[in-house]
Amino acid sequence: MLVFTFPGQGSQRSGMGAPWVDHPSFELVAEASEAAGRDLAKLVLQAPMEELTRTANAQLATFVLSLVVLDAVERLGLAPGACAGHSLGEYSALVASGAVSFEEGLALVAARGEAMARAGEDAPGTMAALLGISDDDAEVACQRAEGEVWVANYNAPGQVVIAGTIEAVKTAGELAKTLGARRVLPIPVSGAFHTTLMSAARATLRKALAEVRFRPPEIPVVANVDARVHVDPAEWPGLLSAQLCSPVRWRQSLETLAGLGGSVFVELGPGGVLTGLARRTLPDVETLSVAEPDDLDRLMDVMARPEGGSEASHHVGEHLYMSERIVVSPSGGIFFPETSLSAPGAGLLPGTERADAPPAVVQVGDLIGRVGAVEVRTPFAGEVVRWQAAAGERVQEGQALLWLRVSEP
Repeated sequence: MLVFTFPGQGSQRSGMGAPWVDHPSFELVAEASEAAGRDLAKLVLQAPMEELTRTANAQLATFVLSLVVLDAVERLGLAPGACAGHSLGEYSALVASGAVSFEEGLALVAARGEAMARAGEDAPGTMAALLGISDDDAEVACQRAEGEVWVANYNAPGQVVIAGTIEAVKTAGELAKTLGARRVLPIPVSGAFHTTLMSAARATLRKALAEVRFRPPEIPVVANVDARVHVDPAEWPGLLSAQLCSPVRWRQSLETLAGLGGSVFVELGPGGVLTGLARRTLPDVETLSVAEPDDLDRLMDVMARPEGGSEASHHVGEHLYMSERIVVSPSGGIFFPETSLSAPGAGLLPGTERADAPPAVVQVGDLIGRVGAVEVRTPFAGEVVRWQAAAGERVQEGQALLWLRVSEP
């Protein structure tokens, strides 16, 4: 099963949107700028790190770019079986699941970032990563520090993040070394996120959450607070509010996703931190990150394999590798595959494939289906690898419909 994960604050970097400028999905940045009432293109393209690391800016920029990447992947016809996001990334995951709209998610992220920035000013704090220490020993270090310091992220085996006041975090870090931590790495942030020092931000966030209509997620979303799937939309406002002051149980969330059948974990957005955490936590699953358009090739190659994962291929627009092509939709509407392709093997209509039969073959100009009343004819000749859209599915212009292995690259 394909799983999408979305990064949180700290993954942003200056110029991170530049590789996407010429990709059709970058149009989301203009939509986000209009909805937010500020120039988000400038933020993801030109802002220096000093500006980009401010809490409100970092969260908006990371959220918007994650959704650009999601849109690019969806244009390939790929959809996850489940998803989750780390801290801020939970909002991206909820948009990906259909639980909230892009505009609603953007408003929530803006309110959240501003509220957390103010809370950090009112109750100054910091964070530090402890490497090579167990969860229990990290908790003991915080308790023995006898100050305002707590575990903020359970990221992976041997990797825990603590947060609290500057002095208490320093003390807990020193104690952690005596308990076996190999390294203590300060994290340059403006507050003690996911601790009670963020309590002042909850009122503002709750007000913003009350203005959003949550819908049942179309795919399972695992929550940070308890590492469980929540399908009741009424539960999500409380989960998101609690998340501000509760530790992110990311390792446990990854284990939950694997328990649901997750076998390919794809991080969508800037950086690749979550990919590393997934590899450390779930060594037997396929992991990769999509941060730039070139990464789409590797993703499609992974999905091309019989069990959905292990190396790399892709399709942006109409090409994968030299020997593979994608037929895309010429317009938006309901897709009706051509029934003449109900041949044995991969050429069968979606959902009726037989592994023991040879694939169907198409020639240049063959009708492969219709989108509404518009005929879709293939510009390539080759063997059908896989349908990328289901019969009766509403598709967008440029969305992948049929994946071919071409006869003559």
